[in-house]
Amino acid sequence: MSELSESKCAPCEARAALLREPEIAELLKQLPKWCMENRGGILQLERVFQFSNFKKALEFTNAIGELAETAGHHPALLTEWGKVTVTWWSHSIKGLHKNDFILAARTDKAFGD
Repeated sequence: MSELSESKCAPCEARAALLREPEIAELLKQLPKWCMENRGGILQLERVFQFSNFKKALEFTNAIGELAETAGHHPALLTEWGKVTVTWWSHSIKGLHKNDFILAARTDKAFGD
């Protein structure tokens, strides 16, 4: 995971290529706690992070918001009592790019995994 979290994000434009299944499978091996979701034909990476209370969940949400702003790449964040669901995908290409996996690894790192 740490190698992936230390990777540099590449600019992702609307014409960037979506990752193919073999590439996705290989990258997912480095993110065992993440799952793939298919929403309306758009593949997304998702993980639920557990916390002991809402305040800690909100602090984590804010930390991921800062990470996203720094990277210029933004996930869907659902903050609830005791948990935060983080979903990464590249909006511009309507699917997964290596950047999504890099930022998922950085999200794990922020959580302490």
